[in-house]
Amino acid sequence: MWTLAVVVPLVFLAAFFAYPVAAIVARGFVANGALDLGGFADVLGDPRTWRVVAHTLEQAVAGTVLAVVLAVPGAYVLYRCSWPGRGLVRGLVAVPFVLPSVVVGVAFRALLASHGPLGFLGLDRSFPAIVAALVFFNYGLAVRLIGTVWERLDPRTEQAARTLGASPARAFLTVTLPALGPAIASAASLVFLFCATAFAVVLVLGGQRYATVEVEIWLRTTQFLDLRTASVLSVIQLVVVAVALWVSARARSRGERALRLVEAGRAVRPLRPLRSPVDAATAALTALVVALVALPLLTLVVRSFRRDGAWTLANYAALSGTGRAGGGGSALTVSVWAAAQNSLRIAVDATLLALVVGITLSLVLSRRPRRPFARRAIGALDSAVMLPLGVSAVTVGFGFLIALDRPPLDLRSSLVLIPIAQAMVAIPLVVRTILPVLRAIDPRLRQAAAVLGAAPGRVLATVDLPLALRSIGLAAGFAFAVSLGEFGATSFLARPDRPTLPVVIFRLLGRPGEGNYEMAVAASVVLAVVVGVVMTTAERLRPAGTGDL
Repeated sequence: MWTLAVVVPLVFLAAFFAYPVAAIVARGFVANGALDLGGFADVLGDPRTWRVVAHTLEQAVAGTVLAVVLAVPGAYVLYRCSWPGRGLVRGLVAVPFVLPSVVVGVAFRALLASHGPLGFLGLDRSFPAIVAALVFFNYGLAVRLIGTVWERLDPRTEQAARTLGASPARAFLTVTLPALGPAIASAASLVFLFCATAFAVVLVLGGQRYATVEVEIWLRTTQFLDLRTASVLSVIQLVVVAVALWVSARARSRGERALRLVEAGRAVRPLRPLRSPVDAATAALTALVVALVALPLLTLVVRSFRRDGAWTLANYAALSGTGRAGGGGSALTVSVWAAAQNSLRIAVDATLLALVVGITLSLVLSRRPRRPFARRAIGALDSAVMLPLGVSAVTVGFGFLIALDRPPLDLRSSLVLIPIAQAMVAIPLVVRTILPVLRAIDPRLRQAAAVLGAAPGRVLATVDLPLALRSIGLAAGFAFAVSLGEFGATSFLARPDRPTLPVVIFRLLGRPGEGNYEMAVAASVVLAVVVGVVMTTAERLRPAGTGDL
């Protein structure tokens, strides 16, 4: 049974992740059946390539530095201090990370457009706008990663420093900040990863002018049909992602080793009230950041009820239509509500796929074999499962496009491609949500059930699954929300007559017809509300003390 549990997920990952990605790599290295590095020479010799790489690194570095610098005081206020409404604000700052990227792009366009609340700044379609959107996206993630470690730091070292005469500032700089170093490094590497592979936000806010490697792959494929250049760019991006994942894994490992040095019961420090002037200043800065995080969402909701300077529900009523294009035609092939139905149907299929593969992998990874070879194999499998999270959705969708078009996997006309692509994006999240709970189960429970005569299947059904049920529900919510808002891979694979809601929103933004932009805003609010409800419901199922994401 365990052999089957290992083989089936591995075959799935090999067929729908490793094979498409390998096909992209091969397209960059091989031409006419022979090794040919001319594509790399041509792409690397093009000045536009270096401009795109420079834009990618500039945006990612600026977004990472700002998000992490702002997250440190935020983590202190939200995880180390006690004040009314703390839980509500912690939930609010986490919302942007799960929002569909297309919605975030539309929200910032509504905020920074000439008629928007911050239109006087003149930042629409600018580099600062893209960086602000990246910080908006990742601030809550950085706060969570740093805050969950901060609230569990052993307090005795800092107390010893204060006893020896160190001021609060010196105790923080010489004791607390170095202890938080691995958590800050881990958060920075993950935020850099998400910033460097951001797609829809950059495409909506920057277009070709501020194209990143991710956007350039999409443009080369869909606009210029230059698959070889896109393949070479995908290889370059894979190298960047691999480096970021390696740094993240090293930082996380150091943090986990540091946390094991303290006992869980003594690691949790009591929360302190906001009394000192430094606390007040830190709280004021965090309140300003939280207000700036909420502003794009509020602007999006208000803008969805406005048309021609008046309050109206016409934007929502128009969602049953197909918009307008130049020349009197329609902007869309189906209505927005029909696209929403497609999204829901595809998200359900993708969630089921991700749960089946993710739960099976989690059960395998939670085992603790005695033989060293088996332990090393499980460690290698654990790392391999995380690869789809590191490889961008655009690369996955592009890989499907060029690899799954011939026997034995000729799926060009199949409707299962999009659910599979979205499931590949969701599987690492499912595993990371369920695995900590399964690993926390006392193995003596399974041994006792086996001694009493229970077969392996019955042990799973009566011990593992009941204890992991809440985390499975949380994982299902994560997978459904991610699938519902996924745009990178879906933009390659969606058929014109069966678009998803994020694809329809992007098409409306690109069609200069009357009321199309207002329809896109209203559709974005609908998508954000559905994702928010799903995530709020799923978060209530989170087991205490499990998971960083």
